[in-house]
Amino acid sequence: MSTWAAVMAASVACLALKVTGYLVPPKLFEPAPARRTLDLLPVALLTGLVVTQAFAAGRAFVLDARVPALAVAAVLLALRAPFLVVVLAAAVVAALLRALT
Repeated sequence: MSTWAAVMAASVACLALKVTGYLVPPKLFEPAPARRTLDLLPVALLTGLVVTQAFAAGRAFVLDARVPALAVAAVLLALRAPFLVVVLAAAVVAALLRALT
């Protein structure tokens, strides 16, 4: 299977998954535990992705310039800085630390 065929198959699968989401009856999302889970699920998934990308290189645990950049981004987000400022500041910190090593 070529790369483009795999990309197209994954796209069709994602579209099918999204369409099936519209077929689920809304009353399944009304109970409080379901609503709380649905509200927190995107945050948990995004946190897992960020931690995986920040502290892993392949199958190894690493501490490099990404960790202080992530810390700077977390502080700026806590201070409610604009998202573009957060991204640029984290990129500058990572670039400076990589240039120094």
